[in-house]
Amino acid sequence: QVQLVESGGGLVQAGGSLRLSCTASGRTSSNYAMAWFRQAPGKERAFVAGINWSGDSTYYAHSVKGRFTISRDNAKNTVYLQMSSLKPEDTAVYYCAGRLRYRAVTTLPNQYDTWGQGTQVTVSS
Repeated sequence: QVQLVESGGGLVQAGGSLRLSCTASGRTSSNYAMAWFRQAPGKERAFVAGINWSGDSTYYAHSVKGRFTISRDNAKNTVYLQMSSLKPEDTAVYYCAGRLRYRAVTTLPNQYDTWGQGTQVTVSS
């Protein structure tokens, strides 16, 4: 069983930056895909960015491409989401997710086996 714990959320002004971290425990290998999703009040959970098991393939939602960067350090069992040029519409609870049986990314939340508890990101205008 893998447990995911996010950190790094907070309040930031528009145009600012934040870095989210997601650390996995409970499994020694990191040969699975990881992703970040977000959920704003009254909206469905949406794909933000994903990274394959080795870190050499990344995927982004159109709304964040060019502003957000996903990366992973398998030696530390940690995935990062560097967020820059933040906008008020980026305000949401951000979740990391692991697709434990697959090495490739999908944008569908129901294809991920394990989730973190979420971290709030609030961008003020």
